[in-house]
Amino acid sequence: MQSTLRQEALAWLIVKDPDRKATGVRAMDQANAPGADDAIVERPGVPGRPAKPELVAHTELRRPSLATVEGRAALIHALAHIELNAIDLALDVCWRFGGLPDAFYRQWASVAAEEACHFELLRDHLHSLGFAYGAFPAHNALWEMAEKTKGDLLARIALVPRTLEARGLDASPSVKAKLVGAGDLRAGEILDIILRDEIGHVGIGNHWYRTLCTARGLDPVATYAELAARYGAPRLRGPFNLEARRAAGFSEEELQVLR
Repeated sequence: MQSTLRQEALAWLIVKDPDRKATGVRAMDQANAPGADDAIVERPGVPGRPAKPELVAHTELRRPSLATVEGRAALIHALAHIELNAIDLALDVCWRFGGLPDAFYRQWASVAAEEACHFELLRDHLHSLGFAYGAFPAHNALWEMAEKTKGDLLARIALVPRTLEARGLDASPSVKAKLVGAGDLRAGEILDIILRDEIGHVGIGNHWYRTLCTARGLDPVATYAELAARYGAPRLRGPFNLEARRAAGFSEEELQVLR
């Protein structure tokens, strides 16, 4: 029997090898029936993780100077780690939550495929600098929020794509400026691709968040504040990339709250 899209998403989620996972996710057959009503049992090993990088607390990460190749590689490695986590996050929301419209699953499968492309671009650039993915320690903050919200789809959508991933929209201009300023023009090109795609990913999060709020008769702004407090979401700090956030579908009321 052919796997449904949701079953395939879970199968790739538990794969440990990041290169194999990225290749497989890009090749996922999104024409498959999504399997909205599949009763899927979580398998051990979610998410699949390679032996390296070592995962440590965010405060333990060392940031070498970008004036060195090692420093630039460490930053590229951190970005690659974020993108690998983003693959897992998109796969997880695809398989974990049943009973939604087919478009929901196909959109998140597409997000996973684009995140896989981002990971490969950063991984290959890291190789060009003489380093491999896993060469530097990394943190687990993105997946920790996924664990907290695995029982509540509204919270997952509110606090992962619309909060943690939206922070990437804010950080992108300054990170690009630092890398380009250090002479890494290729990294700047890759970050432009990622920012373009991430606006779309956050936009998908905004669409489904509002769809769910409307279906439940909830006010999106008040509900976000409640969910952020309940699940301990990080407090958002500027500067904010307001242009990118508007393009991703944040309302003027939401942007005003940020200010």
